[in-house]
Amino acid sequence: MATPQNKAAKPSQTKEILYAWEGKDKQGKAVRGEMRARGEAVVNASLRRQGVIVTKVKKKKYSSGRGITDKDITLFTRQLATMMKAGVPLLQSFDIVGKGHSNPAVAKLLMDIRGDIETGTSLNQAFRKYPLYFDALFCNLVGAGEQAGILEDLLTRLAIYKEKTLAIKAKIKSALTYPIAILVIAFVVTAVIMIWVVPAFKEVFTSFGADLPAPTLIVMGISDFFVKNWYFIFGGIFGVVYFFFQAWRRSLEMQRFMDRALLQAPIFGEVIRKATIARWTRTLATMFAAGVPLVEALDSVGGASGNAVYLDATIKIQTEITTGTSLTVAMQNANVFPPMVTQMVAIGEESGALDAMLGKVADFYEEEVNEAVASLSSLMEPMIMAILGIVIGGLVVAMYLPIFKLGSVV
Repeated sequence: MATPQNKAAKPSQTKEILYAWEGKDKQGKAVRGEMRARGEAVVNASLRRQGVIVTKVKKKKYSSGRGITDKDITLFTRQLATMMKAGVPLLQSFDIVGKGHSNPAVAKLLMDIRGDIETGTSLNQAFRKYPLYFDALFCNLVGAGEQAGILEDLLTRLAIYKEKTLAIKAKIKSALTYPIAILVIAFVVTAVIMIWVVPAFKEVFTSFGADLPAPTLIVMGISDFFVKNWYFIFGGIFGVVYFFFQAWRRSLEMQRFMDRALLQAPIFGEVIRKATIARWTRTLATMFAAGVPLVEALDSVGGASGNAVYLDATIKIQTEITTGTSLTVAMQNANVFPPMVTQMVAIGEESGALDAMLGKVADFYEEEVNEAVASLSSLMEPMIMAILGIVIGGLVVAMYLPIFKLGSVV
């Protein structure tokens, strides 16, 4: 008896698929649409009950499109929060966002989640099936909202959190990307000059039969080295960069080393530290305001900070809090937070407004990051231009010195 029952249960567990259909209504007018169902036969039966004569049914294929980014998830969170606040039912909200999204990968993800919800899965559990896009913080907040009956409010809070986090990440990336891009371009331009331009000048200078200036000889020597070993140079650089990033991604010790080194970097270290503190305090404020207990909230806070040093500090803080230590004392013992942060946390604990104080700290440091990035950008531009002028200008002058010398002799 058990076997037939199991076989009968399987069709109900079949995942729904999106089908595109075409047909004619009762008046003979051509109609078309889309339907999620567990099979083509279900689509035909459902449409016949609606009085539609089906002419064509096919499984709808999603193009892979671009990957799903944090920006896509942030936009989805804001749209879902807005529609639920407006009273739009949850399933209909997923339909509207999914079908209207420009990225097919996001549309497919949302339709899959919608299918899970339609079969009775909670929103929290449906999100947990896709940990690559919805982290523990996201799922915990959604779960807290479902339990407390304030899902709309927590989705709004979550959307604000993700928007602020995304903005601060973009600031840091812009601060780091600009000088790196300029230096890469400068290296490529220098390599082109060394491999193709300088050898052409060398042939001309050889025909002079005169002694060349020392700067010209140095540049020509470097050019000879580039011409003979260009494949080793470029291959070595690309290989080192590739293996460095692979090690950074895969090795926890390498991540700790690099995160510690970035915090101690002379120019960008302070900006990265402020951004990390802003994310740390913003995450804890969001979790605590949602009613998540402090010890459980710290599970998500360390990873959300984006820095292994602060992750280790968060684990230490969590351990001390479980033994009865206050959050202020635990943060002071971690030795990674400025006095202003711990003092604000102390005031928040005493006044019972910890989430508000943490939010103020996050606002302060986000503004600090904005100002630091703006000042760095204005400072880096003249410095980079000066470096490029010295390098490229030095090469040009070194190669034209023999011509100037020849002109003075003539």
